[in-house]
Amino acid sequence: MDLLKKYKEIFLSGLLLVSALSVDHLSSLNSAHSIAIALYGISYVVIGGPIWIKAVKSIRNGVIFGEFLLMGIATVGAFFLGQYAEGVAVMLFYTIGEEVQHGAVNRARHSIKKLINEQPDIATVERNDTMQELHPSKVEQGEIIRVKPGQKVPLDGELLTGNASFNTAALTGESKPMTVKKGNPVWAGAINLDQPVRIKVTKTYKDTRLSKILDLVQEAAHRKAPTQRFMTKFARVYTPTVVWLAVGLTFIPWLFVEHYEFADWLYRALIFLVVSCPCGLVISIPLGYFGGIGAASRHGILFKGSDYLDRIRNLNALYFDKTGTMTEGSFKVRNIQSHNGLDSATLITLAASVEQHSTHPVAQAIMDYSDESRLEKAENVEEISGKGMVGSVEGKQVLVGNRELLETYGISNGYAEGDSPYTDVYIAVDGDVAGTVSIADQVKEDSRSTVQALKRAGVEELIMLSGDQQKVVDYVADELGLDRAIGELLPDEKYKEVEQALGDNKTVGFVGDGVNDAPVITLADIGFAMGGIGSDATIETADVVIQTDQPSKISTALNIANFTHRIVWENIIFAIGIKVLVLGLATLGMATMWEAIFADVGVALIAILNAVRIQQKPFD
Repeated sequence: MDLLKKYKEIFLSGLLLVSALSVDHLSSLNSAHSIAIALYGISYVVIGGPIWIKAVKSIRNGVIFGEFLLMGIATVGAFFLGQYAEGVAVMLFYTIGEEVQHGAVNRARHSIKKLINEQPDIATVERNDTMQELHPSKVEQGEIIRVKPGQKVPLDGELLTGNASFNTAALTGESKPMTVKKGNPVWAGAINLDQPVRIKVTKTYKDTRLSKILDLVQEAAHRKAPTQRFMTKFARVYTPTVVWLAVGLTFIPWLFVEHYEFADWLYRALIFLVVSCPCGLVISIPLGYFGGIGAASRHGILFKGSDYLDRIRNLNALYFDKTGTMTEGSFKVRNIQSHNGLDSATLITLAASVEQHSTHPVAQAIMDYSDESRLEKAENVEEISGKGMVGSVEGKQVLVGNRELLETYGISNGYAEGDSPYTDVYIAVDGDVAGTVSIADQVKEDSRSTVQALKRAGVEELIMLSGDQQKVVDYVADELGLDRAIGELLPDEKYKEVEQALGDNKTVGFVGDGVNDAPVITLADIGFAMGGIGSDATIETADVVIQTDQPSKISTALNIANFTHRIVWENIIFAIGIKVLVLGLATLGMATMWEAIFADVGVALIAILNAVRIQQKPFD
């Protein structure tokens, strides 16, 4: 009944059309024919009235030659020529086509924006020694919320209870549960799987990762690809041109044809109008891009606009950050070497006392290895970008960082670099090198396969840029099969490397995760951010966000973009080809209004079904 109510005009008009056809063909009486004409007329008013209303509104808004006016002129002309059934049928099938198109677009938009349903609207807050249920927007940063098993986490926060498992599919596209340790972040939209948990809120409702994703999705839906923009402009010129061509097709033959029949050429012109309606192209092309963005979001990839689906296909060079992008970013201390008689425990305590003020992965590795109960208070702590940390511990100046940091402070001896593929962190106390901590990272599980897939996809150059030591960067690059690797770079030097590549007229991409990568990601033609561990600044400046932090999603994004491009151009070529064919037949008098209906509505439906393939195809 709901379906009947929703499409009552279509059902009523269709019933009246069938009745009119039955009366018209089953009886030879003049009165029966008059009844049939009346039924055709009522059917036309029921289905065509809304179209004419839209045409009038469109004209009032300054769009004179729109698709609604095309349909209106064609069908009124058909009635004028006595082709009543065909006039009603054009309006009926056009309306059916419009409903199918709107339904397909709404489903595509729904698949893109389905995260809205993942945004919880209730948070259980510990407030004033009681448990209160509030809308998440009413909860303040620093408050503690509770989440039961099966409930969604309403706000980003820090886990206060022991290890817990969460389903983060809404955020990452991965169905595999994620285990979160005490003190680690938990995201809004994740589903608590096994035990009641307490979470300290770290971000307000509008700033949660899920809210940011929704903002990105809504931005993407409004950002058009060049193909879409071209088709919009094309339709504005194309439609009035078609109307004047139809006028010419009606009257110009009078100058050249010996036995000119006005009704015959008017009929051909009406067919011309119906066939020429650009709605199939105008709808199916954005639907293809919606499908591409939706397919990407289901795989944990967020495109910030359909134009990036086109741009990613043209990548010539792709630059990667190393730590946290192609490697896990979870460093571990492998070796400690003392130079001035300090024991390893004292050396690591000095380093950790300074590094506790940093969020860098190297600092975290030193912190994990140290005994937190032995840490001393560090004063005058300063982080020097790309070099390390400086601070004062018990009155002693302590430097923890790379060779460049030592050179900055005039320390040029007392250390030596080994041949191992480890990152060497030097510790200097009061101007003398006291020891070296060797730290190793681990290459991500899918990094190697990602490089191979990108090469097969035609990306010409794959380069790693890193602030790490050259020997470490070379080791990782060789293991992955990258074309080049440049180490010991400061953030501004990374920027210059990418800027130079852009000057060579290449389409350049950059993949990173840290806040220091944000300028380079902004500079690149297409910037990728690792959204799981990436900083907010990096995610906001990126064009594509990889929610799972898996490099392999980059090749998945490229596959989705290529398939979307293929579907869009299949629709363009198919629709234009059929229309040109039927237009030619109509001009020669070899086509009827029924062929015109297929060339318009039929082509649009086929193009829509083709576009839906994007949402159904697995890309992993």
